[in-house]
Amino acid sequence: MIFTLAIIPTALMICGAPVFLVLLTASAATVLFVMDVPVEALHQTLFGAIDSFALLAVPFFLYAGELMGRGSVARRIVDIMQAATGSMRGSLPLATVGTSAVFGAMSGASAATVATIGSLMLKPLAQRGYPEQFRAGLITAVGAIDVIIPPSIPLIIYAAAASESVPKLYAAGVVPGLLIAAILAVYVVWYARRLGISDGLPFSARQLFVALRRGSWALGAPVIILGGIYGGLFSPTESAAVACVYAALVTRFVYRELSWDQIIECAARTVMLSAQILIIVACANVFGWLLTVNQIPMALVDLVQGWQLSPWMILLALNIVFLVVGCFVDPLSAILVLTPLLMPLVKAAGIDPVHFGIVITTNLAIGMFHPPFGLNIFVAQSLFKFPLEVIYRGIVPFLFLYLAALVLITYIPWLSLAAVRLIY
Repeated sequence: MIFTLAIIPTALMICGAPVFLVLLTASAATVLFVMDVPVEALHQTLFGAIDSFALLAVPFFLYAGELMGRGSVARRIVDIMQAATGSMRGSLPLATVGTSAVFGAMSGASAATVATIGSLMLKPLAQRGYPEQFRAGLITAVGAIDVIIPPSIPLIIYAAAASESVPKLYAAGVVPGLLIAAILAVYVVWYARRLGISDGLPFSARQLFVALRRGSWALGAPVIILGGIYGGLFSPTESAAVACVYAALVTRFVYRELSWDQIIECAARTVMLSAQILIIVACANVFGWLLTVNQIPMALVDLVQGWQLSPWMILLALNIVFLVVGCFVDPLSAILVLTPLLMPLVKAAGIDPVHFGIVITTNLAIGMFHPPFGLNIFVAQSLFKFPLEVIYRGIVPFLFLYLAALVLITYIPWLSLAAVRLIY
């Protein structure tokens, strides 16, 4: 059992095998050679894992994000942010942070935000005199907000793995996501003041009104998504489908930026991305099922309870585990593999599963830009040609800012649960 569920997957990951293949190989070897169960159980569990209404939201949100990213939606949001901040110190990086948070409330995809916002903001940041190291760190780090702020795809996956409510997790993610954005905003303003950089034109109410009018349709997407969910009009999955229709109508008929062929191209790319995600979901569910039927989670609970650790010490240990895992494994795979294993321990320690979900996603958001293998690092390096050493140095201050936010989110559960209790 140890050989098939621990040694085989570890060896395959060291060899660089895809995550889904690692999980499927370990699961198949366990079913075929260790456990006395029919092989049909493997097929049934694989297909049963993706037979979930909540998971339908994943391709819908991906598609909406693709449509919004192809058009000028992000550009219009940038214009609103720049008009609102005027010529204050740090207005340009501040607009970068604000745009990332708003764009994340439409797509929920971190790497897409890095690519979209980076292509719009890097040149203006360079023209205003911001150092390359700062530009690289800012663009690489701000996309991680989208892992936490709804409609976050990792939160949907966590909800499926932990049998939790997607609307509750969405409500719980709002304040932590805004907290991280606020911390980043304070830092970039301080940094600009330290360098003496002044951005943009003086504030103009007329300019802000024009920007809001041009970008009103773009800002409608998060209002429809979250307003529809908490107004009781539709479920998270239905809201994702509505967001797709809204994005297609806006980009095709309102802004007139995408042709029907381009809309179909977005759909084709979404199919590929959805397949990559759902095959990991299916294989991880099989792996988690094998861990559960062999009572490995309960053995872990007994082991930790024997150490008599307090809840804050358990949270500290789990934070360290997820920070390390997030450096090497993508967020969805980490959530799917570790959540079934750790959930009994979390419940036994009296930790709220919704709060724990936000703690997990914050850790894995940090992993998106944490050296050595953060996905956002490679997106920034490949698209914008930053040298890796420049990116690594640039993200150091942002890494400490995210870690400070993680400490607050971990040990002040109110930040995650206040909105949940207010709504429910």
